[in-house]
Amino acid sequence: MKLFLIIRYLKYPAIKCLYFNFLPFKDISLVLKMNIALVTYQDKGAYDSQTVETEDERLLIFLQAKGLNIELVIWNDRQINWENYQLAILKSPWDYFDLINDFHTWLNHLEEKKVKLLNPIDIVRWNTDKQYLKEVENAELAITPCVFVSKDTQINLKDFFSIFNTDRLIVKPCVSGGAKNTFSITANNVEVINKELHRLIQKENFIVQPFLKEIIENGEWSFIFFNGVYSHSLIKKAKAGDFRVQPAHGGSIHAQNPNEEMIATVSEYVKVFAKNCLYARVDGTFVNNKFLLMELELIEPFLFLNTDPQNYDRYYNALKELI
Repeated sequence: MKLFLIIRYLKYPAIKCLYFNFLPFKDISLVLKMNIALVTYQDKGAYDSQTVETEDERLLIFLQAKGLNIELVIWNDRQINWENYQLAILKSPWDYFDLINDFHTWLNHLEEKKVKLLNPIDIVRWNTDKQYLKEVENAELAITPCVFVSKDTQINLKDFFSIFNTDRLIVKPCVSGGAKNTFSITANNVEVINKELHRLIQKENFIVQPFLKEIIENGEWSFIFFNGVYSHSLIKKAKAGDFRVQPAHGGSIHAQNPNEEMIATVSEYVKVFAKNCLYARVDGTFVNNKFLLMELELIEPFLFLNTDPQNYDRYYNALKELI
């Protein structure tokens, strides 16, 4: 009788949401009845839409074939009633950093409506601002050296050449993605970028880092984990004459087979800062055989699922474990 009543009232979104969030066990037949949102963004041509649509659509079709009641949903679509979903999975909200206040409001809304989010809401909030790198460093995990510059601070980028003992710098906003407002700085263009940065820093915080020549020479590593378990990795390389490794800027990808020591080293970042995360992408490079984290991607990383057909199964198995 109790089970009958529960199933009967599951037709009401609020009760359905509460039930699945507090269910002490997960009957697979009930899980298959969950309404799941695969969260994306409103494509306005600003980012690499061709690539993201390919991965999103393929993942959606794969998960639907597994019997999941899942659909693509734009995170800031005002027509969406989020109470109709028991689970939301972040996939490609690639404009969140352009609309950061709206994004935080949306996270708060999901929390209020008790809609489970993967990755977890508190971790997503933490990951929106690159100042999380301070916590990573405090945990004695190696990061690329950096200095954070607060909004409205007057700085001269020339000073950072000596601070980092380098002849090339990288500057980017603390809340950003896709190489937006990211600059490569040398003695040749420092005066021009100084003027541009003085304008931009009136609106937001920035991070200054030494440019790592290893990115150009060897590429940027990406290690992908599903629910804390290593899945696959690759190296991203910039096109000739550029420093940006993103496919939208002409970068290329090359699947890798790292050794156990490399995987163990990178796994530490996930163990400490990506608990209960469906996915995590650890980006960095090796300098003198030491891994330096560049970014821990826990919101909207491209997952390069197409590099191995088994990646989709690993993603799905991790999803089952978490719901």
